[in-house]
Amino acid sequence: MIDHLRQKGLGVDPVCRVLQLSPSTHFARKKRPKSARRLRDEQLMPLIEAIHAESGGTYGARRITRALRRKGHGVARCTVERLMAELGLEGVIRGRRRRTTVPEPSAPRPPDLVDRDFTASRPDQLWVADMTYVRTWSGWAYVAFVLDM
Repeated sequence: MIDHLRQKGLGVDPVCRVLQLSPSTHFARKKRPKSARRLRDEQLMPLIEAIHAESGGTYGARRITRALRRKGHGVARCTVERLMAELGLEGVIRGRRRRTTVPEPSAPRPPDLVDRDFTASRPDQLWVADMTYVRTWSGWAYVAFVLDM
């Protein structure tokens, strides 16, 4: 961040003063070699991106961790989760429902004309309808059902 502000014409000393950081700390950090963790992360990031791309963007941290272990890279799932977040990657979320609509309590409701009794003694006696939506690869698909009970 300091280097970014430096390119915009600000000096290191005023920026460090605002951030309550010693300028010598900033320069010492720039000279310091990368840590072993950062070096390992830089090795794993392209592998994680490749596995995620091969899966069509569906694999999450658990599956990517298993795929890396199969390829001989011993890695913890929390490491893969951290690196996926850093890369902006996420797998397909299954099973967890997201709330997409919130009903308005004061809105009028259609009456229940059959009192929840959905039995019919003959065809063409009781018809029910509903509308819902389903998530697909290309977006939301709205589906309407009309059934003869």
